[in-house]
This record gives sequence, structure tokens and C-alpha cells, in this order.
Amino acid sequence: MNNSGTSVGDGDGTRAVRAGLPEPVKNEPTLPGPVFAAHFHLPGDVSGPYTYGRDENPTWSLLERAIGELEAPGQENVQTLTFASGVAATAAVLFSQAGAGDVVVLPDDGYQVLPLVRAQLEAYGIEVRTAPTGQDAQLDVLEGAKLLWLETPSNPGLDVCDIRRLTEAAHAQGALVAVDNTLATPLGQRPLELGADFAVASGTKQLTGHGDVLLGYVVGRDAGAMAAVRRWRKIVGAIPGPMEAWLAHRSIATLQLRVDRQCATALTVAEALRERPEVTGLRYPGLPDDPAHKVAAQQMRRYGSVVSFTLPTRARAERFLEALRLVDDATSFGSVRSTAERRGRWGGDPVPDGFIRFSVGAEDPEDLVADVLRALDESSE
Repeated sequence: MNNSGTSVGDGDGTRAVRAGLPEPVKNEPTLPGPVFAAHFHLPGDVSGPYTYGRDENPTWSLLERAIGELEAPGQENVQTLTFASGVAATAAVLFSQAGAGDVVVLPDDGYQVLPLVRAQLEAYGIEVRTAPTGQDAQLDVLEGAKLLWLETPSNPGLDVCDIRRLTEAAHAQGALVAVDNTLATPLGQRPLELGADFAVASGTKQLTGHGDVLLGYVVGRDAGAMAAVRRWRKIVGAIPGPMEAWLAHRSIATLQLRVDRQCATALTVAEALRERPEVTGLRYPGLPDDPAHKVAAQQMRRYGSVVSFTLPTRARAERFLEALRLVDDATSFGSVRSTAERRGRWGGDPVPDGFIRFSVGAEDPEDLVADVLRALDESSE
């Protein structure tokens, strides 16, 4: 059921197409256009949902309803908040839930901004502990924590941890759990159904899927915790623009079509790369022999659009990227247009010089595989 009481169906495609739509009104669009407003008519005492543009916006409301229906279908007590970016959403959870003297546990192999986040947490007097995502290693540093932050699959290494196991351990000692669900998307896994308190993601990636929107979101079931996240958003003003919110909502309608195509092609690309002798360290959770596959299969319904692997040298990796014709050398992932990059160029990721993060788009699988294999051939000396 959505917030208006209308069933949106149980299938992922049906849910994505219908998510967040308002009740139909004769002669009105099925998805209203973006509302551009800094203020709203507000005579007399303050009342109603829309008062000032930094607090609420009707376009956000529909998008937030849609995301909530995808991340936590049927859970009426869930709240969703959208942000200007994925990092804004991440910061809102971490800095609204932890304070001086608290302990936060982060992955040491997660998104490259996390070291910057760690430094800021520590500047505020918050103790930060880290451990790898794989093998549920964060369990070893969990004692006394206020908040456990999981990123599964991890970016860019694609390790996976057992969300339910870690969440049960954290809750047993009173810690909150947030899961970065960016790589999986809500069609790949639903952290709240696995026990987590927050699902957090960059909507910039596969959720919107066209490489043209910056967006983040937080979904949570605890009213008090979400009130703190909302207050943080108000204080720092990390709000999405109405146009970005509308574009995101429009794009969600094709989410299931894009995700299914991209995940299937990602597996095909990974299988092709597995046959190449110059490729090492190949990771894709959907491969049956991937180290993370067993755990991933227990909690994921789709394995994502990202494949990672390593070529022998930095020079070889750069020649490979230059030889690709259907793949843009660009950062980010999840777009309908394939991208790849030598991740080490940014610094901050513990990866070899020849490490490639490859984001599979919606191109024809046979065309994309042929381009990858040809680029590997041409880049060899």
C-alpha cells in the first residue's frame, strides 16, 4: 500500500512504475511537474505540510513516498528523506545519531569519502573504528558502538557482509545500524527487511540511472531517529532541487527494466573477463565462485551492475580504457551508459594501480562484451 491507500502491486516492475504516484485527478498529470517554491501561502497560525522551501516540497514528498515503497514495501511506519547527494544523506545519519564520546564503526574498504567523514567525526570527539566488509570483520570492533555503518556490496571492491548477522549483534548491545544500499539498489536488497535501522543511498547512481542527477536518501523506521535526521537536513540545508527530485521520480519508473538488463549483462561481462589470463582479482557477487556469492545469495535478489578487476599495470589499464569504444572513462556508476575507470587515480581506495571499476550499462550484451575483449586485445603489448 502507498501513503494514499492504493495498492501498487507486489512485482518489482509494477511497484517501480506506480511508486509514489498521487491519487488520479481528472485532467491532471499522472506525475505532477516539479514545484518551484521558496515559500508558500501561510496566513495565520503555522499549519499544514508546506511552509518554507528548505523544510518540505510537494515534489520531494512524492519522490520520498516512491523510494519508501521500494525500500520497505508494506511497512507503513517507515519514513524517507531525500537529500542533495548521497554524501549529504550519509553525513545526516552519522552526524545526527552520534556525538562526542560515542563510537562509530565504519568499513575500511568503503566509498572513498569515508576517510574524510572519519576525520570530521573524530574532530567532533567521536571515536571511529574500522574493519573490512568481508567476513563480517566489523563484528570484531563492535563492542560499545553507538552506530554501525555497513556498505554491502562495498565500493569498489564488491565485498559483501551478512546484514542480518551484523544487525542482530549490534542491536544486542544497543547500537543502531545503517546500510549503504547504493550498489544493490532496493531491487537488489532491502536492508530494513534484514533488520537495519537505516537504508542510505546515493540516488545519483542506479536508482536514477541516467548520469544526470545528484541525489541521496535515508529510509528509517524509528520516528525519533528520523526526526534527528530531518533536523540535520534542516540545519545544513542539504536539500534536493525540485527538478532533480522530479527527474529522479520519473526515472524510477524504469528501474526494474534497467536493473534487470544491467545485472544480466554484468554477469555476462564478468564471465567473459574470467577467461582472460591478464585479468586478476575479478569480483562480481553474482558469479557462483565469487568469495561473496554465498552470503550475497542469502540477502540479495539482484547482484548489481558493477564488476571490478585488475590488469597487470597502470599503463595497461589506461591503454584498455582508451581502447574502449562503448564505455566512457568516467567516475560514478549505475548509468544506462557503461562507464569504467582506473580507480586508483583518485587516491583513497586501497586498490592496485591496474584496478578497474566497470559499471555495466544497458547496451546490447554481445556488443559490450565484444568491445571489452577487443580493448583487452588492443591494449596488450
